[in-house]
Amino acid sequence: MKIDLTINGEPNTVEVGSEEDLATVLRREGYTGVKCGCDGGVCGASKVLVDGGAEMACGMAAEEADGREIVTIEGLGSQDDLHPIQQAFVDHFAVQCGFCIPGMILQAKSLLADNPDPSEAEVREAIDDNICRCTGYQKPVEAILDAAGRMRGERAAVTDGGTSANSPRGGESHE
Repeated sequence: MKIDLTINGEPNTVEVGSEEDLATVLRREGYTGVKCGCDGGVCGASKVLVDGGAEMACGMAAEEADGREIVTIEGLGSQDDLHPIQQAFVDHFAVQCGFCIPGMILQAKSLLADNPDPSEAEVREAIDDNICRCTGYQKPVEAILDAAGRMRGERAAVTDGGTSANSPRGGESHE
């Protein structure tokens, strides 16, 4: 069956099997930032934005995405022009192996679209279904809080690993 998707702002018609999930289709189409960690919609690695909301692509039948707008990590920013959330993750050293990070960043994008000034608890709740074995979550939480401030125009970009006075923890070292 053929379905129509808008992926990262580009209209696409793709052939999908009746049993295929959205993650499989997106990866086949070249969007390798969509990771398949569990193939069951529980780890968060396959998260994409579907009509603006974060969804686990491996838990969504591809045909359910027909006519919808999909944003993958590839559509958020570029190597030369990172989205403020991506830049905050880099600046706060919140990226380890990178497997879970695309889904976590897209979850953060969805959160900040709905709540531009979240508390630390709200950030933690938003990313609690993004399983990460590397970071321990503290640095991603700090990065998301910093990105929220940047996106509100309240903070300058942190370029010292989050130890500047503009960081969410007011100059404390995060080591």
